[in-house]
Amino acid sequence: MRVTSRVAGVGLAVAALALTVTGVVLAATDPNPGGSSKDPLSLNGYPPRTAQLHVVISTGQAYDVSADVNVNFRSNTVEALVQVPLAFSSVVVDLRLAHHHFYASSPNLSTVIGTHWLSMTSSQPALYGLSLEMTRPDIALISGFTTLTVVHQGYSTTYRYHRDNVAIAIPNGLPLSVPARANVDFTITLGKQGELTAASFAVSSAHSHASVTATVISYNAPARIVAPPARQVTPVDTARIAQLFGSSPLSGLLNPRSLTSLGQIRLS
Repeated sequence: MRVTSRVAGVGLAVAALALTVTGVVLAATDPNPGGSSKDPLSLNGYPPRTAQLHVVISTGQAYDVSADVNVNFRSNTVEALVQVPLAFSSVVVDLRLAHHHFYASSPNLSTVIGTHWLSMTSSQPALYGLSLEMTRPDIALISGFTTLTVVHQGYSTTYRYHRDNVAIAIPNGLPLSVPARANVDFTITLGKQGELTAASFAVSSAHSHASVTATVISYNAPARIVAPPARQVTPVDTARIAQLFGSSPLSGLLNPRSLTSLGQIRLS
């Protein structure tokens, strides 16, 4: 039995999107007239114009990578503020995807990178399709799991899927350590009108655990995401990133090709 790609589309795709391109800050908005008594994330059946996500990547180590991600579906742009642990401290990295370019900046690393912004050319996904998935995911299309638990709480309904001993096909360049066979847990939480409010994907074995969790903070808040001024940008390639950051977590984070591979994990 094969776990459908819909899982990646709703879960990993949301999370991979956040890491792949990044960054954000949205303020919560209630699109419903009528006040706080209604579901604050409801979309009334219309695809969102913007979304704010909080994403956490866990590798089973002593640290997690977290990101606040803003997505503008209309301008097809993404921005994220990512907190990356380094040794005994952490670094905040500002990441953007706009006009087929991936941009990265960090005040903490200005002395290392010698410029305000690094940029690389990058493929840019059509985000409108993702907005449709977030409007009302079709739970009936998720298959291939042996266990399903449904939990209702307030406006939310959470579907928890589980399967043991799954073979995992891992693409090259994956910025996470994932076992070849593992137990798999996938959860998706929907609001009162069926809108996506959270999703998570986790793999675990006797010796390792890795997970990606994405939580929707708000829909349809203002999100103006633009490319940085050209005079502040230094173009680089992946080889240069490896020279600057070596094997640190930043090397994988600043490589859009390896991050995109998150969405290419296959389960069978």
